[in-house]
Amino acid sequence: MIRVCVADDQTLVRQGIESLLALSGEIEVVGRAADGDEALAAVERERPDVLLLDLRMPGRDGIATLEALREAGSAVPVLVLTTFDDDELVLRALRAGARGYLLKDVTLEELVGAVRALAEGDTLVQPTLTDRLLRTVGASPEPDGFADLPAPEPLTPRETEILRLLAGGFTNREIADALFLAEGTVKNHVSTVLAKLGVKDRTRAVLRALYLGLLTAPSGG
Repeated sequence: MIRVCVADDQTLVRQGIESLLALSGEIEVVGRAADGDEALAAVERERPDVLLLDLRMPGRDGIATLEALREAGSAVPVLVLTTFDDDELVLRALRAGARGYLLKDVTLEELVGAVRALAEGDTLVQPTLTDRLLRTVGASPEPDGFADLPAPEPLTPRETEILRLLAGGFTNREIADALFLAEGTVKNHVSTVLAKLGVKDRTRAVLRALYLGLLTAPSGG
């Protein structure tokens, strides 16, 4: 059973998400929060496998909550779930440590799949957001910390192929299916890509690859 905390300032939305997740039979909501401070307390108390986090909350908002979790060294994967389709907000959330990002109009199947992916160590960004996100990243100033990293070791063609699929929001399982590889083999390749790029997570691997020109941001409007 995947243990989840849900942080959203709207009681009805919180209860609705919890009721939907209960239908899956594989997810248990173990903590609830109406703001960032309550979310931090719930994570500390319950040690969930995944935190579902709204971005627009009173007091400590979602971005500030992500930053506090990062500063505290928390390893809980955070799935941002919000109504706001805002490129800059997506980028800020990912830079602050979010491992996944979905809009609230997703289906139950998509939500459960995203929770499962994060619990298994994957990163997930809703495919409809990926192209615009990469354009935004490609046009943004270099993130703090990248300038001081050494030049990465060259990636093999297979590693570059996997990096492109990571940028498309695919999970390890989906990459394995697409490339006819074992999921364990994909995990090993992902670990090697992270090590070569000098980063600790898949999102920053994609960000750094863009700035290094290893990936090309989409063109056009």
